[in-house]
Amino acid sequence: MAHISLFVGDIRPLPESGRPSGIYKQPASSPLELGPEGFTSDHQADRRVHGGPEKAVHLYPSRHYARLAARFPEAAAQLVPGSLGENIATADLDESDVCIGDIYRLGNARLQVCQPRNPCWKIDERFASDGMALFIAEQRLTGWYWRVLTPGRVEPGAELILEQAASNSLTLAAALLLCQTHRPPLAELAALAAAPGMAQGWRQKIETRLAWLHQNQASSST
Repeated sequence: MAHISLFVGDIRPLPESGRPSGIYKQPASSPLELGPEGFTSDHQADRRVHGGPEKAVHLYPSRHYARLAARFPEAAAQLVPGSLGENIATADLDESDVCIGDIYRLGNARLQVCQPRNPCWKIDERFASDGMALFIAEQRLTGWYWRVLTPGRVEPGAELILEQAASNSLTLAAALLLCQTHRPPLAELAALAAAPGMAQGWRQKIETRLAWLHQNQASSST
């Protein structure tokens, strides 16, 4: 069980480029309707890379903010839950606590862990801190996306309750580490690509890398 806070937001311009972004979120003060593509009162600027059924809801572990503030002290005052554009913040879970395919209940909605967030340049501009997005990726402090299996209504202060643990699945932390490994064991990478519940886009990236590794391993052995 994890106690959570909810955040939603409108599209606003980033401070330097003026590019539109949905990274600016505010705490929710009333119940929210959660549909297949996320909270109905939440908005994303670039729907090519944010939102959609397999990026419907973003959770960011609140315990990561202390590490970010220590690494980027110039932004420490701004690094608070909700500031990275997450819809759900919690201090009770991080990437080592969830597995790909885990199903949780939130209010009367049901969510499934399906992929990590891929941090982008907008984080650097939002906090005026060059290298923050790269640090988040390299240190595997990404948080994750959920797909919505059952739409529902969610109250602020609701609890995430594990309903069905994925069987024989890696934790998200272990999956991220495997993906970062220079020469990962091919059998382990293949098993990861086959994990039930994984987002199709992430699966395709892993399968593409797996095919490249197979080809280059064969080439190097001849």
